[in-house]
Amino acid sequence: MQDTTLGETEFRHQMQSSIRPFRDVLLGLFFVGIGMRFDPAAIPPIWHWAILGALLIMVSKTLIVAAMMRKNGADALVAWRTGLLLAVGGEFGLALLVIALDFGVIDMRLGQIAMTSVLFSMIIGALLIRFNRTIATWLIGIRHSDVQGIPDKLSDAPEQQVLIGGYGRVGHTIAVLLQSSGVPFVAFDTDPKLVAQGRTEGHAVSYGDISDPELLAAIHVERASLVIIVVDHSTTALRAISFLRKNCPHVPIIARARDLETSASFLDAGATHAHPEAIEASLYLGETALKILNIPEKDIDLVVQSVRDWGYKPILNKEQGK
Repeated sequence: MQDTTLGETEFRHQMQSSIRPFRDVLLGLFFVGIGMRFDPAAIPPIWHWAILGALLIMVSKTLIVAAMMRKNGADALVAWRTGLLLAVGGEFGLALLVIALDFGVIDMRLGQIAMTSVLFSMIIGALLIRFNRTIATWLIGIRHSDVQGIPDKLSDAPEQQVLIGGYGRVGHTIAVLLQSSGVPFVAFDTDPKLVAQGRTEGHAVSYGDISDPELLAAIHVERASLVIIVVDHSTTALRAISFLRKNCPHVPIIARARDLETSASFLDAGATHAHPEAIEASLYLGETALKILNIPEKDIDLVVQSVRDWGYKPILNKEQGK
């Protein structure tokens, strides 16, 4: 459903996370309905026909998909691997069988053979998916040692990207810097106008709430090389940081904070770095003042960096002592 409605828009990730619970429920009901039409007692007399049907489904789909891939310019290894990955019978076939049985297009025995064939193809398909590279290598007659250096083009793990939560003033600036440096990134914001603006500028911006666990799961946040949270609402940022630190402890998190108190809460929640805007502006002004006063630049960098390394605690302690 999501692929045919808003699947090609900037709202696709948030939409996917929102409808996932309903999709899972409906999918469960679908399989329950299919299971009620399946008769295990009918398997013994028809098992050989069911296996033959499963082989027919998988072989025909593999050949058709591989031929289509080759026609579109894919190399032999990629074509065969794609064919093997898509060889199994799908849920749509089961749905068609149920409709055919309801309308009397096929008799019950033939329907049971076809349904069992699809189920067998799903079982065998797990092995095809698991060993698709080895099988494809054998089919095209290449030794395993000859393909060790070939990149895994069908790997479902995308290139590691930086994830930016929030595409306001700060998020836009970070996106510009990353793009200028050739660093891949994807940004999310809940303001459609900012999303449209980012896409107009050629940035990978999508609609979504960075604190939504379903969204983070849908985009596989665990694969991110870095997460930068610059949303305006500290509550949203805190929820996102807590979720990320609990579920993706290996992913570094940089967050923007309004003040020292918020920065401290972000650090406690698990942020790797949390930079308060007001203090950073003060540090920059102080650094400029020291340079004008001809203080050695090495000493200036040491003082400023020590404040950051201590999590702004020297400044925080001064403010709390007032």
